[in-house]
Amino acid sequence: MAQALLTRFIEYVKFDTQSDAKNPACPSTPSQLVFAHHLKQELESIGFHHVSLSTMGYLTASVPATAEGIPCIGFIAHLDTAPDFNGANVNPQIISNYDGEDILLGEHQLLSTEQFSSLLDYKGKTLITSDGTSLLGGDNKAGIVEIISALHYLLAHPEIPHGEIRLCFTPDEEIGRGADNFDVEAFGAKWAYTVDGGQLGELEFENFNAATAVITAKGNNCHPGSAYEVMVNAQTMVAKFHAKMPLHDTPEGSRDYDGFFHLMNMQGQTEEAELTYLIRDFDEELFEKRKKWLADRVASFNGDLVLGSLDIEITDSYYNMKQQILPHPHIIDIAKQAMINQGITPIIKPIRGGTDGSRLSYMGLPCPNIFTGGHNFHGKHEYICLESMEAAVEVIIDICQITAKKYQNQ
Repeated sequence: MAQALLTRFIEYVKFDTQSDAKNPACPSTPSQLVFAHHLKQELESIGFHHVSLSTMGYLTASVPATAEGIPCIGFIAHLDTAPDFNGANVNPQIISNYDGEDILLGEHQLLSTEQFSSLLDYKGKTLITSDGTSLLGGDNKAGIVEIISALHYLLAHPEIPHGEIRLCFTPDEEIGRGADNFDVEAFGAKWAYTVDGGQLGELEFENFNAATAVITAKGNNCHPGSAYEVMVNAQTMVAKFHAKMPLHDTPEGSRDYDGFFHLMNMQGQTEEAELTYLIRDFDEELFEKRKKWLADRVASFNGDLVLGSLDIEITDSYYNMKQQILPHPHIIDIAKQAMINQGITPIIKPIRGGTDGSRLSYMGLPCPNIFTGGHNFHGKHEYICLESMEAAVEVIIDICQITAKKYQNQ
C-alpha cells in the first residue's frame, strides 16, 4: 500500500490547482477542472460506480453496498490548494528513514526541528516535503489519495459488508466556497467525513465561526506640490486604523480556543485604500461581539476625521459545526473507534479554521473532519508522513466496517 499511496500522491501534487478568491466563477481556476477530469478517468478505470463531474467541478462517485440495512455514508476532500503561497511546479522530496535532523528543502530553505518540533515524532518514518519553492499540496491532495485508496480496497473486497459509500471532491474550499454548489440531497449520504485534517489521530467537530470584514478608506488625491489641506491620503488612513488594532489578538498571538482578527490583505492608493480582516471565534456570542467591536471602531475613527471616511462591510463565511454534530454522537464514536482499532489515540481538538464540513453540517449533512497526516499546510514548510497516510486509509476502511456492524446488529 505504501508505494501505491506514494506514487499516487506524487502524481497528484504536481497538478497546480490553486483557487483564486478574486474570480467569482466556479471553479475559480480552470486547473481544478483539469485535475478533476484526470481523477474522473481514474475512478472510472478502477471501477467506481456513478462517476459524475459537474461543470462546476464537483466530482462524485459511489462504492455499491455489499449488505442491506446499512446507511449510506460519505467521504469528502477538496481539489484546490491554498493561494497563500506558490502552488506551481511542485517538486516533492522523499526522505526515507528520517533521521530526526533538520531537513534541507532544495538548496536554500530549511525545515528545522527547532522551529517545527513535530518533526521529532517521525524519526524512522518516510516524510514527503516540497523543495522550498512551493507548498506541497497535501492539503488536500492527501485526503483525495487516502479516500480513493481506501474505497478502491473496498471495491476489490466485496466480501466486506458495508452500505453504499459516496465520495465527493469539491472545488474552491480554500477560498470558502467548497459547499456553495454541493447538492446534499443528490449526494445521498446520512453523514460524511471530510478527510482534511493534520497530524495522525486528529478528529475535529468544532471550528471557528468566521466572517470577513472589508474596510474601505475614501481619500482625495491631488498633485503633491499643491496638497496642503487638500490631499487626503487613504493609505495613511488605513495605516493609522490598523496601527491601533489589538497587538496580540491575532493568529500569531492566539491558540487553542482563542479567537482573533487577521489582517489578510491591504492595498490601495492615495484616493482609495482597503483593509481585509478575517474575524474568527469559536464562541457565537464572542463572535458577534467581535464584529460589533470592529464596526464600532470604524464609526469612532470616522468621528475623529475632518476629511475622508472609512466604510465597513462584514460578511459571514461559516459557523461552528459543533451545534450540528453533537446531536449525532454516533458519528464521532465511530471515527474514534476506528482510530483506536488501528492503535491510534484520537486527538479531539478544534479546527482553527474551517472545512467544507462546517458548512455542509448546516446544510443537513453532519460532517466532522479526520486526519490526513500532514503538517504546516499553506506554505513552503509543509510536510506529510507516508505511514500516517497509510493509517488514514485504514481508518476510512474501518469507519465503513464499524458502521456496517453497528446497523447490522440493530
